[in-house]
Amino acid sequence: MNIIVIGEPSNLDECKRKFGDRHEYLLADSENAQKLILKSNVVFDFLTDANPSGLKIYDSDLHPAGIVFLNTAKTNLLQINRTSDHLSKWHQFGFPGLPTFLDREILEISLYKKKDAEKLKEVCGQLGTAYRIVEDRVGLVTPRVICMIINEAYYTVQEGIATREDIDLAMRLGTHYPFGPFEWCHRIGIRHVYELLGAIHQEKKDDRYEICSLLRSEYEKTYRN
Repeated sequence: MNIIVIGEPSNLDECKRKFGDRHEYLLADSENAQKLILKSNVVFDFLTDANPSGLKIYDSDLHPAGIVFLNTAKTNLLQINRTSDHLSKWHQFGFPGLPTFLDREILEISLYKKKDAEKLKEVCGQLGTAYRIVEDRVGLVTPRVICMIINEAYYTVQEGIATREDIDLAMRLGTHYPFGPFEWCHRIGIRHVYELLGAIHQEKKDDRYEICSLLRSEYEKTYRN
């Protein structure tokens, strides 16, 4: 397949690790994406949440019935389609496009149109990946769970119950997670963790999803100065 990756070189690398070298890959950005996706069988767009205005590249008159996987870690397909009609004729699927969440055994996918389930089965067969359909909601499933665990780990440190190193070790040994919460936060990037948690809190309006003040302060030291 010809796979167009809209994002950073690290996103391209993760796609290659996930789907293997039997496919052709091209890396695109917001400047050249519209031209390149004409050559694609499938698009993986990692920039959906960072550049919502970039959806105009999917003008349905230019690219009828294309196949696109949209990064919906911090949004969902319903919200995307409420703000743009450029994707109306596309087969569109949501995926967790944050670091570490694509290159996993099972690809986590949400649907905008239920009738696209058969198309998803066909495409994932060509990509050579197992997949699971999940609810179209902010954070999907795995990113939501992991980021909430990271948030709770920050609360644990803030309250002086345990050190970061002890928490990481306990989670690796006790739950067999590949990384501890703070290791995972570093790999995902604190900006992504903070923004995903903020999106969940905004969606739920529930104090249980309030971002830990320690996490918030570390984010602000990095991105607000």
